[in-house]
Amino acid sequence: MLNYSRNRAHSKPNRSFSLEGGPSFHGAYDLTQKFCSFKFVMVFVSKLAAMDLADSRRKSNVTGKVLMAISLITLCIIILKRSPNFSSPSPYRFNGIICKLIFHFFLFPVLPPSARRNTRLSNWSAGYIGSHAALRLLKDSHRVTIVDNLSRGNLGAVKVLQQLFPDPAQLQFIYADLGDAKAVNKIFSENEFDAVMHFAAVAYVGESTMDPLRYYHNITSNTLMVLKAMAAHGVKTLIYSSTCATYGEPKKMPITEGTPQVPINPYGKAKKMAEDMIIDFSKNSDMAVMVLRYFNVIGSDPEGRLGEAPRPELREHGRISGACFDAALGIIPGLKVKGTDYKTADGTCVRDYIDVTDLVDAHVKALAHAKPKKVGIYNVGTGKGRSVKEFVEACKKATGVDIKVEYLDRRPGDYAEVYSDPSKILRELNWTAQYTNLQESLQTAWRWQKSHRNGYGTRMSLHS
Repeated sequence: MLNYSRNRAHSKPNRSFSLEGGPSFHGAYDLTQKFCSFKFVMVFVSKLAAMDLADSRRKSNVTGKVLMAISLITLCIIILKRSPNFSSPSPYRFNGIICKLIFHFFLFPVLPPSARRNTRLSNWSAGYIGSHAALRLLKDSHRVTIVDNLSRGNLGAVKVLQQLFPDPAQLQFIYADLGDAKAVNKIFSENEFDAVMHFAAVAYVGESTMDPLRYYHNITSNTLMVLKAMAAHGVKTLIYSSTCATYGEPKKMPITEGTPQVPINPYGKAKKMAEDMIIDFSKNSDMAVMVLRYFNVIGSDPEGRLGEAPRPELREHGRISGACFDAALGIIPGLKVKGTDYKTADGTCVRDYIDVTDLVDAHVKALAHAKPKKVGIYNVGTGKGRSVKEFVEACKKATGVDIKVEYLDRRPGDYAEVYSDPSKILRELNWTAQYTNLQESLQTAWRWQKSHRNGYGTRMSLHS
């Protein structure tokens, strides 16, 4: 039976494990660090979860700890005053150390959240977007736990993050499957997360039409697992990664948050079901929920540390930017554009391309504005639609390669035109896209792709 109590009399033992040939992954953290900061779980299925500090059991524990701390600190002061010279070697020197320990182990844990140093987040995903979000959160001094089964995520991205942030108390990676209820509950019982960022999901429209059950299981069923674990362990903040695919093919552009959700492919339908579950659950809880509906994500870390590296077998289902880069690198003979008879200016699909750096910033803003018993739903896009033909021309300029283009029939499940109205997220979260030059975003991503021809494998010279 799992212990759901968040107040433990004993510190947790350190646990670690490793994948063959990989880094050590830690399942626990230093007790002092535990009390000095909040904790993030990222379900990339990057997760943010706020601890409930207001329940009655904690109030009684807090009161007891405060009284004990006051008594012990008073005793320390009396002892130290008796010391003739605290800076010189004396039997009282050790007492000073004890006093410091009393502060850390008895007083610091009862300080209000505003007085603590940072937030512990659970990031459920080591994929393209999740890894970039982890990097930003770590730079902002949050403590991050990444949970991923690596079926779509990249261990190489995790290794890059661990090299940048080697302290296991700040960054923890747990290899686990969200569909494994026992493993998920174990993760939550052994960690006290303040929030969950849920990024983990399969996310290819074409693949979803060929294998719909995989999408309903991976997105809808696994999100239910996360919600149940959060509820059982008192994690109160969720930032959920959703998609503009939940809108389907709206009759009116641009898309607002009030646009009817009528998804036309299993990917969009599975995401909408997950949204509905989250919203229904939140009605009878004090959970803080933020749902971010992404549009089409491009770009990579401006400093070249992370990029997009899908598995080779998934390239045909991947983002158009990945296909463009593969064609520019000679990995594939050319680019295949599916659909030229849509009711758009040039016949190709129109999409709203959002840079991953902007997208991550939207998550940070959402975390800062999340409020108990409130659900925030926001479109995350630039507000400007670009056709596939426009995108291909921008990619040619970004790479300097005259990419061969083959035009084919439509792909099942695609829609003609989708772009956002981002006015709500600007008004309520003070967020707006900054990286809106399509060619520049592609140039940034191209630099990483060109120097990482094997993804997170062997790094290539930029001049090779």
